[in-house]
Amino acid sequence: MKIIRPSEVSTQDFYRYMISAVVPRPIAFVSSMSAEGKVNLSPYSFFNAVSSKPPVLIFAPVNSVRNGNTKNTLDNVREYPEVTINIVNHALVEQMSLTSTAYEKGVNEFTKAGLTEAPSEAVRPPYVAESPVAFECKVTQVLPLGEGGGAGNIVICEVLLVHVNEDILGEDGAIDPFQLDAVGRMGGSAYCRASGNAIFETLRPAREKGIGVDQLPEAIRTSTVLSGSDLAKLANVPQIPNGDLVQRYRNESTIQAALMRYEQDASYSPEIMHWAAKNYLARGETDKAWAALLMSNEKGETEDRSPKN
Repeated sequence: MKIIRPSEVSTQDFYRYMISAVVPRPIAFVSSMSAEGKVNLSPYSFFNAVSSKPPVLIFAPVNSVRNGNTKNTLDNVREYPEVTINIVNHALVEQMSLTSTAYEKGVNEFTKAGLTEAPSEAVRPPYVAESPVAFECKVTQVLPLGEGGGAGNIVICEVLLVHVNEDILGEDGAIDPFQLDAVGRMGGSAYCRASGNAIFETLRPAREKGIGVDQLPEAIRTSTVLSGSDLAKLANVPQIPNGDLVQRYRNESTIQAALMRYEQDASYSPEIMHWAAKNYLARGETDKAWAALLMSNEKGETEDRSPKN
C-alpha cells in the first residue's frame, strides 16, 4: 500500500487523493442570502445528514486552496444564518455545475443557471423549484476547522421544513430512489448516477443478532468458492438453520443437479455444493443457499460445528 502523509504533500495534492477516495458524496445545492438580501446558489459535496432529532444537515465550504478566500456562501451564513439545501438529481447536474463558477459576490446564480427561485416558508433564501427535495434550514453554528487555503468550515443546519416533489414518492409514501435519480460527486470532474442497476438492496441485520462469520461451520468459513460477501449473507441469521429447511428445498432442481454431480464424483463435492449456494446467494435466496450447504453436510462434506450454548 502506498502511504501518503498530509504533511509531506501539498494541500492541493492531498485534497485530490481525499475527494477521489471518499466517494460518492451527496451534493448540497445551497441557497443563501447576504445581509443586503443578495441571493447566492452554490453546490457543496462535503455534505450529509447527521441527526434526526433535531433534524440536522451539515455542509462544509472549503477556503480556496489558491488564495485562501472564503466562499460567498460562508460569508452569507455568517451575515444571515438561514439556507435552503436542495438535492441534485440527474436533470439538474449541468445547471448545478454552472453555479460552481466563481462569480463575484452579489451575482445571483439562479439567474446564471436558468433556475427558478421558489419562495420559502420558514426562511428568507429561496429554494430551487426544480429540485426534487428542498430543505429549509436555520444555521445554528459555523465551525472553522483551520485557517488559510484548504481549510474547511462546518455549517450546522437545523431543518425547519422540507419540500418533496410528489412525483418521486412511491406507493408507500416514501421517496423512491429510482424516481429521485440522485447524483453523487466523485473525484475530479466525475459524477455518478443512482439509478437503474446502480441501485441495489442488501439484507440488513436482523432484529436478532446474526451469528457472525466466525460462527459458521469451518468447511463453509474456509470455502474457496464463497466470498467474504457470501459468508456475511450466510452469517446474518440468528442461528444456523435446522433440518426443516433441508426438507423444504430438497427437491429444488439446482440442489438436485448438484447432488447428482456430487454422487458421480465426490472429489468435486465442496465446489459443487458451494457453487450452488453461491448462485442462490447472488439471487438473494439465502434460505436455499443454506439448504444446499446443509444438504452437503448430510453427505458428509461438512462437520456440524455450530456454536454451543
